[in-house]
Amino acid sequence: MDIKEIQNLIKFVAKSGASEVKLEIKDVKITIKTGSGKTETTIVQAAPVANIPHVATPQIVQQSAETAAPVKEVANDDAKYITVKSPIIGTFYRKPSPDKPNFVEVGSDISVGDTVCVIEAMKLFNEIESEVSGKIVKVLVDDSSPVEFDQPLFLVDPS
Repeated sequence: MDIKEIQNLIKFVAKSGASEVKLEIKDVKITIKTGSGKTETTIVQAAPVANIPHVATPQIVQQSAETAAPVKEVANDDAKYITVKSPIIGTFYRKPSPDKPNFVEVGSDISVGDTVCVIEAMKLFNEIESEVSGKIVKVLVDDSSPVEFDQPLFLVDPS
């Protein structure tokens, strides 16, 4: 089971409203518990097996997975803006590392495919790419803050 499959499983459980899901595949055990607005994921691997990819042990692998952020329109006063939402649960970072500048600022012009932030999930840093072109109007999350699946991150003016 690779990291993409695990992330999709987490998304599915979060949407389903189930309080707990346990999955065992050979030597890999995954438990996902949800409740009080929080999702907790535990992955246990008993012994390394040759036919299980190393990506199934995220505590060891440190790689960047590129994920496109879902985009939805806002239905309030900001109806003319598009909201870039978090595709995964994790920790939101505005810059690639502490000594680098932010990916985007308020007023930054972005294009489809531009990296707007990084979300750390299970020791993996996922680059979140924009699916829209426009100008960043507002950053809705503080740097180094935890984010939930489908949480609004940015408001973008598509004009």
